[in-house]
Amino acid sequence: MIYELSQRFYFEAAHTLHRSIEAEGSRRIHGHTYHVEVTLRGTPISKGGSDGFESGMLMDLGRFRAALEPVRQQLDHHYLDEVADLGRPTLENLCAYLHQQLKTTLPLIHKISIERPASGDRCTLYAN
Repeated sequence: MIYELSQRFYFEAAHTLHRSIEAEGSRRIHGHTYHVEVTLRGTPISKGGSDGFESGMLMDLGRFRAALEPVRQQLDHHYLDEVADLGRPTLENLCAYLHQQLKTTLPLIHKISIERPASGDRCTLYAN
């Protein structure tokens, strides 16, 4: 059987964005609350888990949350235009950035979704 396990977090950040439509407000520094959902996909550990016991879990939720926290701190209350390796602060680039930052510690990443509920925007990256 295959399972999916998700964790959500949010961060608040400011950015600018140069574009050709709805351009005036986007060019000025403005902020959003971003809601992120990271989903793992795989088979639960049935023998010899990382804690030395049969957990039956895809991943311990405490370890999952701990893996997400450093990347959340890299983004929360920051100016996204200045985040190294992010590029233009689009939803697509944020998804790619999160995947790049998390893929080593969370090799079972299946998808990453970022949403800005206030404006109705959402982007999802499927990693595998």
